[in-house]
Amino acid sequence: MGEFVDELQAIVGGDHVLTDPDMRRSHEVDWTRRYEGTSVAVVRPATTDEVAAVLRCCARAGVAVVAQGGNTGLVGGGVPRGAVPSIVLSMLRFSTLGPVDAEAMQVTVGAGVTMAGWRDHARAAGLDAPVDFAARDSATVGGAIATNAGGSRVLRFGTMRSQVVGVEAVLATGGVVGSLAGLPKETAGVHWPSLLAGSEGTLAVVTRARLRLVPRFDHTVTAFVAVGSVDDAVALLGILRRDVPSLDAAEVVLPAALELVVEHLGRAAPVTTPADGCCVMIDCADSADPTEQLTSALHRAGERGLVVDTAFATDATQRAGLLEFRDRITEAIATVSTAVGSPPLKLDVAVPVSALAELTATAHAAAADDGSQLIGFGHLAEGNLHLNFLDAGDPATIASAVLGRVAELGGTISAEHGIGVAKTPWLHLIRAAEDRAAQQALRAALDPAGILNPGVLAPELRAT
Repeated sequence: MGEFVDELQAIVGGDHVLTDPDMRRSHEVDWTRRYEGTSVAVVRPATTDEVAAVLRCCARAGVAVVAQGGNTGLVGGGVPRGAVPSIVLSMLRFSTLGPVDAEAMQVTVGAGVTMAGWRDHARAAGLDAPVDFAARDSATVGGAIATNAGGSRVLRFGTMRSQVVGVEAVLATGGVVGSLAGLPKETAGVHWPSLLAGSEGTLAVVTRARLRLVPRFDHTVTAFVAVGSVDDAVALLGILRRDVPSLDAAEVVLPAALELVVEHLGRAAPVTTPADGCCVMIDCADSADPTEQLTSALHRAGERGLVVDTAFATDATQRAGLLEFRDRITEAIATVSTAVGSPPLKLDVAVPVSALAELTATAHAAAADDGSQLIGFGHLAEGNLHLNFLDAGDPATIASAVLGRVAELGGTISAEHGIGVAKTPWLHLIRAAEDRAAQQALRAALDPAGILNPGVLAPELRAT
């Protein structure tokens, strides 16, 4: 690989080709510590032309390319794996923030810009970013596009795919595709943002994106509501969606998840939750104070016996305190997993909202059979649960039981984290053979050497 590394250094500079094992290590292990591999090098390009040259170099050498943003992925799709020699293509130097176009409500940013960076840049111009989730300080725009990430505001604004109005990307052959014009009525042929969102780095490497912005609301109220059951949470959601036009987020937290984060934070729980119940965290935002809107809806829910306990927050400090009980669950899980010395099994799934109670029961049964602890939370309005199994004895058996039932319920085995390498064995549950073959044909056409993230989405594809 000596000549190959020399060529990479000639493209991006010697300081940006990391070959020392200690320097590579943080790029070769995923956030969960469950997935890891060894790369030939970590390559850090800074321009689209450099990405194109690196990809052409790798295609000639038969070296796989794993594009990586903030390395916050949870399904092993952003780290190297042992099947073929590979490089990690770190996109963190693509950190440019373009000027905000307030009239179009758009901005062009580099793929390495963090989600928090996008948000803060928009807010400085009096606008806001429509996507938000707990890993905002590390996760990047490019990674969010690659996985079609969601988060808490999908209820109001949709997933990442809905926010990408233009994209620039580099194919495995070194060709550059896409447009950053951001024209709402561009209907000329393939729409690259739609095609690349959710492709997990298997079709092209996103370098820059033109993103939608939304209004910044001056008034926000947050409520943490305990209910008697998951079905009661779904019924509450119906009331909120019908009667609260300012509804910005509706998150669900199962009791064990609340207990875990309460212990992690060293604070009292904001509400008392029945053992068979759950909590719903509600965010409302508008140009006028939405508090009365939300309290009226919760009063109606209370008259139907749906509300057990409620905590409200209106000022920024109080809201931040309540939001921590949702945002820091993943951090609490990581702390416990480190203590027990076993990475958590994370299953990000979604089912029709009406089937959430059945999904929860299936997950509890799988944990009980395995002897592991289930920590569940997620996005209520999308029927999306993040099911975390701590100290799992047989992860494959748990995954088969849960993912199989998800498919039977008409759901998806990945709601926002992607398929990666973790879920490829179960992809057939939700994608027919003809569907998988068509996607494979598209992938082979754009990446004839099979160098882009081999093993992700289609395990039969390998670099040649």
